Amino acid sequence: MTDRATSEERASRARPHRVVVLALDGLLPFELGIPQRIFGRARDDRRRRLYEVVTCSVRPPGPVRTDADFAILVENGPEALATADTVVVPASYELGPVYEEGVLTEELAAALALVRPGTRLVAICTGGYVLAAAGHLDGRPATTHWAAAEHFQRLFPKVRVDADVLYVDDGDVLTSAGVAAGIDLCVHIVRRDHGTAVANDVARRTVVPPYRDGGQAQYIERPVPEPQQASTTGARAWALGRLHEPIQLRDMAAQESMSVRTFTRRFREEVGVSPVQWLVQQRVERARHLLESTDLSVDRVARDAGFGTAQSMRQHLQAALGVTPTAYRRTFRARGDRPSAAMSRASRGG
Repeated sequence: MTDRATSEERASRARPHRVVVLALDGLLPFELGIPQRIFGRARDDRRRRLYEVVTCSVRPPGPVRTDADFAILVENGPEALATADTVVVPASYELGPVYEEGVLTEELAAALALVRPGTRLVAICTGGYVLAAAGHLDGRPATTHWAAAEHFQRLFPKVRVDADVLYVDDGDVLTSAGVAAGIDLCVHIVRRDHGTAVANDVARRTVVPPYRDGGQAQYIERPVPEPQQASTTGARAWALGRLHEPIQLRDMAAQESMSVRTFTRRFREEVGVSPVQWLVQQRVERARHLLESTDLSVDRVARDAGFGTAQSMRQHLQAALGVTPTAYRRTFRARGDRPSAAMSRASRGG
């Protein structure tokens, strides 16, 4: 490697990862603000910014219509897309031929042509229509808001649409369902790029859940219990304080004075997955945190996360992330290195 290449690599690692958000007419202000809110809060252990977030339009700087009673002033034109490490396309209610026919407008096609090969592409909610119309989702798994999924699949038959998940991580192309799922996806990207400690700090500062698995159902029948009706919240809190111990389904049900059958049904209605699936997810997250932030042996991490044995933990991490515990620890101990492509692909939703 030449001295110049080494210098350029060091400079690339030192600068924040540049996220460019594409603001389209008819955009939803809430979803436009998600990337700035999540990526803009990410800091390293020296409190340095890990991402730089820039918003641009497909036109020269100027106002962009929203679906609310106000417009926003965007100060960057489409040329900003050429500088992006990651491009985020939030939802819009005025996609025109993109939504109606599955084709890009000339203006939008010209803007997207500026995106460099290898740039990571992210869509929030119906922003996925833009990526699909550009051909970036052909042959790939993807998701969008459940209410648009059937139309999305008819319009783009080459895309493998999964309407039942919060987000899909397919490595260099990621898609999410609507609104809060966009937050989940951006927090997931921070975790993928920089580990659970940084992602948890972002979530804490933003006052959002630090982790919702991408495979969790979009539509949960009873996310908030009916008045006077028992929920499973207490059982979840009880289990989180005892992840290092064996936890039986009947023990969780007993915390809410429910039968196992009733508890299991209500848990799935409220959380979107079964109690057993949820426990595995929490233990994987606990193991990830310990592997990143401690020097505990793999055997000890397995016990503290509740897997019992290193072999059991290895199987669950392989299934969830596509890597072994040792490889995962090595990835996040290598300062400045990005997670492996294998881990990125394996951490997709569903």
